[in-house]
Amino acid sequence: MARRVIIVGPAHPLRGGGMATFNERMAYAFQEAGCEVEIVTFRLQYPSFLFPGKSQFTTEPAPDGLRIKVLINSINPVSWWRAGQYIKKQKPDLVVFRYWLPFMGPALGTIARLIRRNKYSRILAITDNVVPHEKRPGDEPLTRYFLSSCHGFVTLSRAVQQDLERFEPQKPNAYLPHPLYDNFGEAETKEAACAALGLDPKYNYLLFFGFIRAYKGLDLLLQAMADPQVQELHNLKLVVAGEFYEEAAPYHQLIEQLQLQDRLILRTDFIPNAEVRHYFCAADLVVQPYRHATQSGVTQVAYHFDKPMVVTRVGGLSELVPHGEVGYVVEPQPQAIAAAIHHFYSSGQATILAGNISKYKKRFSWSRFVQAVWELAERVKV
Repeated sequence: MARRVIIVGPAHPLRGGGMATFNERMAYAFQEAGCEVEIVTFRLQYPSFLFPGKSQFTTEPAPDGLRIKVLINSINPVSWWRAGQYIKKQKPDLVVFRYWLPFMGPALGTIARLIRRNKYSRILAITDNVVPHEKRPGDEPLTRYFLSSCHGFVTLSRAVQQDLERFEPQKPNAYLPHPLYDNFGEAETKEAACAALGLDPKYNYLLFFGFIRAYKGLDLLLQAMADPQVQELHNLKLVVAGEFYEEAAPYHQLIEQLQLQDRLILRTDFIPNAEVRHYFCAADLVVQPYRHATQSGVTQVAYHFDKPMVVTRVGGLSELVPHGEVGYVVEPQPQAIAAAIHHFYSSGQATILAGNISKYKKRFSWSRFVQAVWELAERVKV
């Protein structure tokens, strides 16, 4: 009899960014391992004051072959009870929660407590963050409420694992590196990608990809673009692809102050999954100039498309990008970022780095990930 898995977290019809994409790809991986899988997702994920984007919902079609049940309203306790009762009665062998924000602690913690009443289902949480990027009063008790409802934990970086063990030192956990985002299609030529995006293929392109928030350091990258080391690379432009999740005006002011208008391509709407490959395949180098981080799915999209990276030495980013082998690990400072960009284009190592990536990325398979999740589940006590 097939083992049954329920994943609780963002999924279609939510946009959800990388988290919804991760959950849907993980569901396919469990199915490929012979499991029966369902995702229980949100009817309302964020109240408006916590969601700075334009829309929480996607216009893209639902993923083929996945069962997705829309049940949870993050601010409606009645929906928590209904979701918890539904999953409890299903008696899945494994429930995998996604936890990333203390605000979700009451909803997800209550659902998990209701599920535990069946005294059968193993409950694991993939804890993207334990200590949030943007701290608010009450974060710690909300996080403790959720973590105490689970049997065990998966972290995607060593940094989060250390945070987790301060909250739950006794429960089993496993550090499992973020698997590849291999669901954005096959690579295409730079010329084809540029044609799809309306870009001139004669230029070299850097890529900043993802939601724009203060901790992601886009301002550091803009300052690096104005550094003399980068200014001498006359054929270079930066593509910023992602929606502003905070006030855009300070960034536009910085662009004008640094006189970067002619060196930037701003695509600051939400990027649908169907367009992701165009941006990565048009780029020579992916830059993640984060001020602080736990892990980033952008890294694993870059790996999928064999793109070298510049990442900053914060959180778990450097765990996945060996310096000098598949990219550069630098301090979160404009001059250091600029030096890495300059070295990439002046050293002629692009082909070598891309070749190393094609070998290194084999360790990030989804089959390994779900196998390790099951191994962790077998260690927990219900």
